[in-house]
Amino acid sequence: MSQDGAGIDLETSLGYLLKEASSALRAAMEEVLRPLGMSVTHYSCLELLAQRPGLSNSELARGAFVTRQSMNVLLQALERDGYVTRPTSAPVGRALPTRLTPRGRRSLEAATAAVRSVEVRMLSGLTDIEQADALRILRGMVAALRDTGSG
Repeated sequence: MSQDGAGIDLETSLGYLLKEASSALRAAMEEVLRPLGMSVTHYSCLELLAQRPGLSNSELARGAFVTRQSMNVLLQALERDGYVTRPTSAPVGRALPTRLTPRGRRSLEAATAAVRSVEVRMLSGLTDIEQADALRILRGMVAALRDTGSG
């Protein structure tokens, strides 16, 4: 319990532990991506585009958990450096669908291997059943927090 008894006990707070795990994961990912000239956001953007080609700036920002402005700056740099392409004008509406270039795919392969090594390390103490349980539990927590219709 906190000193005054009214706060959250950080030793037993699941929310605090999730934030600590998230921070540790991000730091470990940044450490393995830095030698590849990437940040976690850079990697996330490339991974999203590999799995869902043609996403817009807004969709990429949501998927990488950054602002649209931050994603736009990143996309401009990725386009300038030859990792992605975007049409000069929107085929429909205002969204400019983004696609990986061959250079972007090659870069992503190395980054994916590095990030996979971090995840393997993170999960190394868990059995397959515990990993499946963790996925189910975390998905349930996300769903509960995103369900604005109840509570």
